[in-house]
Amino acid sequence: MSSARVDYIAPWWTYWLHQFPHVNLRFQPLDHTFKPQDENYQQSLIFLGCVAAAGLGVNLLCLAIYLSCLCCCRKDEEEEESKKSNSCCVTWAAVAAGLICCVAVGVGFYGNSETNDGVYQLTYSLYNANHTLAGVDSLVTGTVGGMQSGLNEHLSRLGEIFAARGDFVQTLQFMQQMSENIIKQLLGLPDWEKAKVDLAAIADQTAYVEYYRWLTYLLILILDLVICLAACLGLAKQSRWLLTTMMVCGVLTLILSWASLGADVATAVGTSDFCVAPDKFLMNQTKDAISSDIVHYYLYCSQTLPNPFQQSLTVFQRSLTTMQIQIQGLLQFAVPLFPTAERDLLSIQHLLNNSEASLHQLTALLDCRGLNKDYLDALIGVCYDGVEGLLYLCLFSLLAACAFSVMLCAIPRAWRQIANRDRDYDDIDDGDPFNPQSRRVTSHHSQQGNMHSFCSYSSSMGSQTSLHPPTQAVTNAPLSEYMNQSALFGGNPRYENVPLIGRGSPPPSYSPTMRATYLSMTEDQIRHFGEDFRA
Repeated sequence: MSSARVDYIAPWWTYWLHQFPHVNLRFQPLDHTFKPQDENYQQSLIFLGCVAAAGLGVNLLCLAIYLSCLCCCRKDEEEEESKKSNSCCVTWAAVAAGLICCVAVGVGFYGNSETNDGVYQLTYSLYNANHTLAGVDSLVTGTVGGMQSGLNEHLSRLGEIFAARGDFVQTLQFMQQMSENIIKQLLGLPDWEKAKVDLAAIADQTAYVEYYRWLTYLLILILDLVICLAACLGLAKQSRWLLTTMMVCGVLTLILSWASLGADVATAVGTSDFCVAPDKFLMNQTKDAISSDIVHYYLYCSQTLPNPFQQSLTVFQRSLTTMQIQIQGLLQFAVPLFPTAERDLLSIQHLLNNSEASLHQLTALLDCRGLNKDYLDALIGVCYDGVEGLLYLCLFSLLAACAFSVMLCAIPRAWRQIANRDRDYDDIDDGDPFNPQSRRVTSHHSQQGNMHSFCSYSSSMGSQTSLHPPTQAVTNAPLSEYMNQSALFGGNPRYENVPLIGRGSPPPSYSPTMRATYLSMTEDQIRHFGEDFRA
């Protein structure tokens, strides 16, 4: 089997992150060795987070300067061309912010999933390794306990039974020495608990933190997408309150993006420091509790490396074989003479058979291939999927910061356009006859007054029937209604077949009938109706 150094090669991005400057809070350069317990090393990671905080400060300062210039340096936006150009800028800015935000959310989902997969692979490998080590401890404890208690108890009773036969007693003493030799070899195996590393506890804590990290990023991604869509909706609907709310949320999300960027960069750099030289870190962590030969054996697992447990396991096997041979001899020669010894001899034989089964299981568990596979799986999960996912999350934070910066630049311009539009509407004179709102408000009063006047005129005419249009209802409708009535009565929009009584604006022309009627009116009739029929 090839060595671990051939199977595991740190990816290029870990070397790139490993080259990031490591400086403590006193701006003193440090080496890049992974030392999580060292205070200076912790400060170097905090310094990377402070760099992201500085980036946030620069970003907010640029936005403040932009907003100040936008408020102080007001341009003349009353010209149509200026309005069109500003509206185009706001539209393109909103489109750019939306596209960048969508790309950022997609990248963030992928990075969050990759990081979660890497951490899951790490915890799964830790649980497997812990199960292997716990199995070794269980087999050792069970075998030693059986030798110390069960075997000694049976040998003591057999010693009393065989007291009259010195050769049988000597055989029992030899078996006692073999059992002590087995216990010595088993106790010589490494005690993993002395390394002060509980892999199951580490896996539990890692899984707990990863769950809330994954959930937090999922909520951030959804929040970014909702804010971006709501901002675009506010720009489309020109809703001032929605734009105000989204601007406040955009500032908070911008701060959150830079904070997540600092945390991701610090985590990625620290993890990369470990991934570049994981063997060195593990050797330093276990040097006081476990022999370096054993750690080296599991980390590299090469056929050229000797098995540090081979001698102990060989002695164990030979001692068990010798004891089994002695038990077979006693069963053959002692039981006919001492029938009461058969029960204890069979119990010892059963205990030795169980010990032999434990020996085979122990040999398989102590083999380097199982733990080395878990070790490599954990490294690949952390250094490949985990760090790669963190890099994608860093890219997500940068893209989200850019998207919300563009959005925060577009919203104030849209706000000014909405304010200018409302101001233009407010500046319209209510008495202006061309104001549609004014015509709608005064239509009812003018219609009743003019209809009364027109009806009086019709009754006073008597036999004068030249005025045909009074059969039509008087209208004060706006231009659309005027066009409809023109089509109904004249069939041609060039002529107006409805009297102009109460109209706020004149029609484009008179029909021949209306013109003839108007010319046939006397001066008294014109004075009676005032200026209602003047062209």
